[in-house]
Amino acid sequence: QAHLRESGGGSVQAGGSLRLSCAATEKIFRPNAMGWYRQTPGQKRELVAAISKGGVPEYADYVQGRFTISRDNAKNTLYLQMNSLKPEDTATYYCAALSADYAGRYSPGGYWGRGTQVTVSS
Repeated sequence: QAHLRESGGGSVQAGGSLRLSCAATEKIFRPNAMGWYRQTPGQKRELVAAISKGGVPEYADYVQGRFTISRDNAKNTLYLQMNSLKPEDTATYYCAALSADYAGRYSPGGYWGRGTQVTVSS
């Protein structure tokens, strides 16, 4: 069973927008903070945006002001609205459940989607 399933990726020109969605099973979604990671070939997967169970968002500096993460707890769905896209945003984007340490720092919680490709052309 796929606990997390991303959709909404595609190809856009620089300056364009995309909205990613991640449909989750309730048992994974409801009790967890959730996040979006991205990865390019040969690079580590990096956390782009996170949102707590209560809806408090956090962003990597390089997407602050351009991306918006949100969650719909009634639909068990996570979103990432990406505006003002740049070629350097090109990557495979993954949805993940997150764990938080005592200081509130997030790390992968063991559940990943298969990813959705985002390609931004200049």
